[in-house]
Amino acid sequence: MPDVSEAIETYFAVWNEPDAAARQHLPEHVWADDGVLVQPRVSRVDGREAVLAHIGAFAQRFRGARVIRTSEVDEHHAFLRYTWRIVMVDGSPLHEGIDIGQLSRDGRLQQIIEFDDPLRALA
Repeated sequence: MPDVSEAIETYFAVWNEPDAAARQHLPEHVWADDGVLVQPRVSRVDGREAVLAHIGAFAQRFRGARVIRTSEVDEHHAFLRYTWRIVMVDGSPLHEGIDIGQLSRDGRLQQIIEFDDPLRALA
């Protein structure tokens, strides 16, 4: 069973790995086979293979972009959260947001729900 820090570091490594073959085996021990990724612009991606394909499409579309974790991982009762930023190859920011996750019984990532962009302050 991976620890939460290892799981999240590996998840970010998958997003940042430019080589599809190298990316393929990274999430096996940290992402549940039936894990789900939910994003505002994409809707829902079900299963580790579909998530890998989705990440591969991102890597093709935004060549050289990096997904950088910008906070510590906060975890309790098999739920977690952390913030992130996507930086283009020229250093310009693309998006930032927060992920809310849930761990499976064996400690792998079961679900990541992404929220893009910071919350707006109350007026």
